[in-house]
Amino acid sequence: MTHPADRSDGAPAHGPVATGHGDVDRASEAGCPEAEAGGAPDGEGRVVGDEHLVREAERIAVAVGRMFPGLCEVVLHDLRRPDHAVRVIENNLSGRQVGDPATELGLARIADPDYPDVVQNYGNRFPDGRPAKSTSIGIKNAEGRYVAALCLNLDVSTLSPLALTLAQLVATEAGYGGEPLETLRDRTGRELRAAIDAFAAERSSTPRALGRDHKRELVRRLHHEGFFESRGSAQLIADHLGISRATVYNYTR
Repeated sequence: MTHPADRSDGAPAHGPVATGHGDVDRASEAGCPEAEAGGAPDGEGRVVGDEHLVREAERIAVAVGRMFPGLCEVVLHDLRRPDHAVRVIENNLSGRQVGDPATELGLARIADPDYPDVVQNYGNRFPDGRPAKSTSIGIKNAEGRYVAALCLNLDVSTLSPLALTLAQLVATEAGYGGEPLETLRDRTGRELRAAIDAFAAERSSTPRALGRDHKRELVRRLHHEGFFESRGSAQLIADHLGISRATVYNYTR
């Protein structure tokens, strides 16, 4: 997480240490708190228990961070060691270091196993004031106790100008009542005849058999939809409906 209060001045880092690129230096298990938290090697040298979960989470943190270089900070908190919780930090945007203490969310999860395991897309801010969009994912062990938290802090300051530019690019002028001013396609004779036939078919009729009121309604609809912009459309409508060209224009009024 990225609250300025999370910063720690010179706090010693214990256990694995992450480099600036997220590479993890494995420390010896001897004398480390992991051995006291269910993470000691078994008789065959395998890491078991909570430490196995945390180490797997490390791999995820590094992989996700490398997907979004310079854009999304990914922090793994080891909640078994709240005073030195930051275990891995990839794409460091908040200025924290490995070994820094847990944030408020981390402490809340330590205190309450029923705290939400995922807190997603909440507003946040880096210490230098840049806005961030954050998600925190709690990781529980088999006993239902939080042992780690994976946190993603997206720097939205780099995206906001782009979003504004795109919004301005797709914006249209208001004040036209939502009505299209033009139709960006050629109203061909075939399309016009199809529109007339469809109108007549909806009324179980043929174009020439339509009553005067229906013909007037159809002509006005065709006029509203822009068919009259095509050259010769009035004559085509007249021929298809069996009326004069003058009547067609009269129906548009």
